Amino acid sequence: MAEDKPDIAWRVIGGLVGLVTAWAARKILGFVWTKATGKEPPVDTDSPEVSMGEAIGYAVVMGVGMSVAQIVVNRTAKKRYDAWKSVKQVTPGH
Repeated sequence: MAEDKPDIAWRVIGGLVGLVTAWAARKILGFVWTKATGKEPPVDTDSPEVSMGEAIGYAVVMGVGMSVAQIVVNRTAKKRYDAWKSVKQVTPGH
């Protein structure tokens, strides 16, 4: 059975989308954390100056938030890429 080669264009686009999503999600979640707690997000959750509850809360918010953002953006980007790719293949002369 022939193995499908990964679509190089999607791998590049997906990687870039992942980087931008991670950066944007971190900024947004940091802003939300600041508004909700009145404090800046902890820089070093291992620091004894950060309470255990705050460190765990921040880890949970960041972990869940980043995962959800990645899932939503990756699925949306993949659907749009696949739609663009199928239109491009059907268009005569391309």
